[in-house]
Amino acid sequence: MLSQRLVPLPARYNARMNDVLKRDAIGAFCRHTHAEVAAIGGGPLAGLSCGIKDLYDIAGHKTGFGSPAWLETHAAATATAPVVQRLIDAGAQIVGKTHTDEMAYSLNGENPHYGTPVNVNAPGRIPGGSSSGSAAAVAAGLVDFALGSDTGGSVRAPASFCGIYGLRPTHGRLPMEGACALAASFDVAGWFARDARLLERVSRVLLEDDKPAPTPGALLYADDAFALVDGQVQTQFEPALASLTALLGAPRKVIVSSEGLPQWFQVFRKLQAAEAWTQHAEWIQRAKPQFGPGVRERFEWAATVSPADVAPLKVQREVIASRMDELLRDNALLVLPTVHTIASMRNTPAADLDDFRGRAMSLLCIAGLARLPQISLPLARFDGCPLGISLVAARGNDMLLLDIASRLAA
Repeated sequence: MLSQRLVPLPARYNARMNDVLKRDAIGAFCRHTHAEVAAIGGGPLAGLSCGIKDLYDIAGHKTGFGSPAWLETHAAATATAPVVQRLIDAGAQIVGKTHTDEMAYSLNGENPHYGTPVNVNAPGRIPGGSSSGSAAAVAAGLVDFALGSDTGGSVRAPASFCGIYGLRPTHGRLPMEGACALAASFDVAGWFARDARLLERVSRVLLEDDKPAPTPGALLYADDAFALVDGQVQTQFEPALASLTALLGAPRKVIVSSEGLPQWFQVFRKLQAAEAWTQHAEWIQRAKPQFGPGVRERFEWAATVSPADVAPLKVQREVIASRMDELLRDNALLVLPTVHTIASMRNTPAADLDDFRGRAMSLLCIAGLARLPQISLPLARFDGCPLGISLVAARGNDMLLLDIASRLAA
């Protein structure tokens, strides 16, 4: 039975919503799974338009998950994902579904089946993935905000590459029913906006949190994270660090990982792969999808990760989480580069992309392993392109991150 919340679109919204595909000259929105949903009356997000990453269910519509084979082998959704329903109930208008990388298992935003959305703030460069369409649509002003998801960096990296705000919330704070899973112990919903105050406004709805943000504690400078960034790029963060210092006080240098952040990435990589294979092995073996480059190799490798490989890594993950819990106690905030540099050029050779992914994931894996909230702030540039800087907070301190972002933007 279809959701009774699918109501006719108010006439005043028809022009705005029905023409989004006509206005979309950057390839951010899906033609093959297009869905529009009217808001339920008023609410805190009334009058705002939103794009939805095409891994969330919308009742009466198919979910494509970036894969023609997935689209062909799955029926239309019979219910709307709870996280999407929160937006509808708060007054947002869903204007369409946005592109994702195939199975959400990439960081680039280049889908071999549906194309690559244009990054308007870094022409000729990738928008980042897997929430490529959502980030590109927000950057281009096609929507006020957009819903993505983040397993290994799929909101934070596109936010950095496209020069917008992006939030990965605390793992487990939002329901993920009605969302195509990749690796459930890492998967979270996430979202983008061009404006920090709007990001906070959307976050209060999705997180169902109207409490004042806590008082921030110490500002911690992730010395080993910044050490992974080339010197020329590293200097571009200095104005943003000065703004943070003016607001929060002088940062204290810390070493996040005594083992080295690339080693933490290897823990993340194998755990994610094992979960992805467990989640999708039966479907892959039955449907035999023709995956594109990168995703194909990752799933082939994921099939080789054994339970014996995974068991000690789960223990290491909890040690990492405890380390981060201790580091971020008393409302401390960790500042680090979102990724190590600006977006790669489109159609970069696979070997170069693998190196890029490894360096980026050495930074992005921290929050995922420790289940932490992280916000990417569009406060730096390099070579004429956006460059994000991030704040990470303790579990549950999502609103602290959003409050700091809004105060920085004031």
